[in-house]
Amino acid sequence: MDYQNILCAVENGIATITINRPKALNALNLDTVTELKDAIEKIAVDKAVKVVVITGAGEKSFVAGADIKEMATKTPAEGREWGQFGQNVFTEIENMPQPVIAAINGFCLGGGCELSCACDIRYAAENAKFGQPEVGLGITPGFGGTQRLTRVVGRGQAKELIYTGGMIGAEEAKAIGLVNKVVPQEELMPTVLKLAGKIAKNAPVAVQLSKAAINRGINCDVVTGIAYEAEVFGLCFSTNDQKEGMAAFVEKRKPTFEGK
Repeated sequence: MDYQNILCAVENGIATITINRPKALNALNLDTVTELKDAIEKIAVDKAVKVVVITGAGEKSFVAGADIKEMATKTPAEGREWGQFGQNVFTEIENMPQPVIAAINGFCLGGGCELSCACDIRYAAENAKFGQPEVGLGITPGFGGTQRLTRVVGRGQAKELIYTGGMIGAEEAKAIGLVNKVVPQEELMPTVLKLAGKIAKNAPVAVQLSKAAINRGINCDVVTGIAYEAEVFGLCFSTNDQKEGMAAFVEKRKPTFEGK
């Protein structure tokens, strides 16, 4: 697929996907979400990619939401179909084997906030603004916001953001656990890529199984979760990376992981 609305590049084991509609504040229309789906499905099966970064083009916006002009005339059935499509794509992002980092600059509203919540880690520039403004448009969040935002920041904080439709700044977002770190605008991508590089140096299978265990466990009781953890922990001992990692520790050298 030739991309018209996103950019995708891979370097040093890190895939960077950029939502590239700056004139529309990187709003998510059907074409953009379709291209995003295609890109993540290809990256998910690319063994050379260890970490994924998602960001928005320009300094004004990560993603300012879904494209209102495109949504305005939808019927109830079309609205439901659009919501399910966006939910499915964001669930694919959440379940990618590789860790996904959101590099958030400017507006991160509606579908943008929902996209960020589908990522594993969120770093924000100082100018970032977060919110779920959908109720002011007569709709609910539709791309998973009522579910993932609640799991990220807790029930009370999510309800306040969703019910009021208001915006919060980067520091407040950090205070409620919506973002991991806030940095100056010009330091955002260098800081995120440094984090991605640090993750990429570790054993890929172990990182991916850790992600799977966390995602599986958060949606079940702790007994079921730790049982799954025991399974993936044991599975690690079948990998070359486990042998290399422990041999390197004993031999006091840096390990060389191959993702096998």
